[in-house]
Amino acid sequence: MKKFKSEITGHLDVIIASNEDEFEGKIERWQDVLIHGDPEGLRSLAKLLVKIANLDQDKITDIPVGAREHFHLRPDIELGKSSVQVVVGRLDAKGTGRFYDKYEQKSK
Repeated sequence: MKKFKSEITGHLDVIIASNEDEFEGKIERWQDVLIHGDPEGLRSLAKLLVKIANLDQDKITDIPVGAREHFHLRPDIELGKSSVQVVVGRLDAKGTGRFYDKYEQKSK
């Protein structure tokens, strides 16, 4: 991954909230990823997502075939101190277009 200057401006917070609920005698647990920001923070995240989506990975020389471009968003640097680290990246691999094996496509 190449080094880049933070493109996130404004205020952006990414947290994980754990939830628990009882339904018909069964406990259900799940997690939500909460992304909150001020207008500038949300716009800068949107710009980063569009940049990653529009990247021609085949023209990037410092990642090998089969790798995927990605960016780290770190607490107290790109994100608020209360955030968790976030990695935003491409699902398709350079040169092959393959998705990683762990990926499961959504149901239609």
